[in-house]
Amino acid sequence: MKIFITIILLTVSYHLCYAQQARIKFIVITSDKGKQEGVYITGNTAILGNWDASSVPLDKINDSTWSKVFEFKDSTTIQYKFTRGTWQNEALTIDGTIPSNYKLKVTKDTVVIVNISKWGKGLFNKKPMGKITGTVEYFRKLTGKGIKPRDIIVWLPPSYKKDKAKRYPVLYMEDGQNIFDPKTSSFGVDWQLDEAADSLIKAKAIKEIIIVGIYNTSDRGKEYLDTKIGHDYMNFIVYKLKPFIDKRFRTLPDRKNTATGGSSAGGLISFMLLWEYPNVFSQAACLSPAFHIDNINFVKNVKEYDGKKKPIRMYIDIGTKDLEVQLRPGVDEMVNVLESKGYKAGRDLEYFIANGATHNEEAWSKRNWRYLEFMFGK
Repeated sequence: MKIFITIILLTVSYHLCYAQQARIKFIVITSDKGKQEGVYITGNTAILGNWDASSVPLDKINDSTWSKVFEFKDSTTIQYKFTRGTWQNEALTIDGTIPSNYKLKVTKDTVVIVNISKWGKGLFNKKPMGKITGTVEYFRKLTGKGIKPRDIIVWLPPSYKKDKAKRYPVLYMEDGQNIFDPKTSSFGVDWQLDEAADSLIKAKAIKEIIIVGIYNTSDRGKEYLDTKIGHDYMNFIVYKLKPFIDKRFRTLPDRKNTATGGSSAGGLISFMLLWEYPNVFSQAACLSPAFHIDNINFVKNVKEYDGKKKPIRMYIDIGTKDLEVQLRPGVDEMVNVLESKGYKAGRDLEYFIANGATHNEEAWSKRNWRYLEFMFGK
């Protein structure tokens, strides 16, 4: 179940005369009075604080009601959420899970009434438990032409062993040793992708999926780039690993049910797989991707493409601290190029800026639910 939202459209005479802007009034009603904490709105525009959890407070009407009016240009699509001043205390759904961003296309004066009963960290911000949640299978030392052997870990959804007739979409993830198990993760903290997927599936927020973690090797710096070895690596995934997985497990092997994802250079190679093999993959999650930085520039490849629009969907995000600051211009550039190619926010392109997030597994783990819902949401 979602937070209850009521939208009322109001049209006034001045707005008919001056169609450049519209007034959006947010009213938050909460049964959890939260002691002395205020209620804040945050979203994807400067007016809404650019996802800063504490920069835009609502005005207190009484102990349970908070409100504020904003003006936006017509046809602006806003995304927003509510917090008590931190992301550790954001508005949750009735069942205690973290909701997706709420969206509204501004077309006329509007009143948005939101009823919130729970606040907190949510279901998908738990600390690593030190073990894998669910069932996994390992395949050791798989080989491919031109690349080093690597291990593969396959996470199976809750019903896999029970429902012998059911087939599942597949998500192929880079840096496979980092996504499920803190014991094998490079920095002792995993993505908790197993916990996130398991929770979302049980909450019926996403379809049941199989997740394939592809371990990296000492050649990661070459394999995840637009190099010869990078193309050898993609060939390994497309022509050897995927057929192996489709034969070994009950998958839905068509492109519509095949996605990929990764972070940093892993986010780049995930995008490359999607872009170069749209007949195999239909979606990609690119977290903190290295699209254009230093001598890396895959934006150029996309910009120079003059063919038909590819039938693909992309989730892209970036943090705001440390290395994320250096990656941000290239990410913005890629998003702008994709939009110029006809990809539209909310349909086949999702771009999220994770305010305060840095470049590590812990930060990426907090965004698991975003791309899982974008790619596999019901």
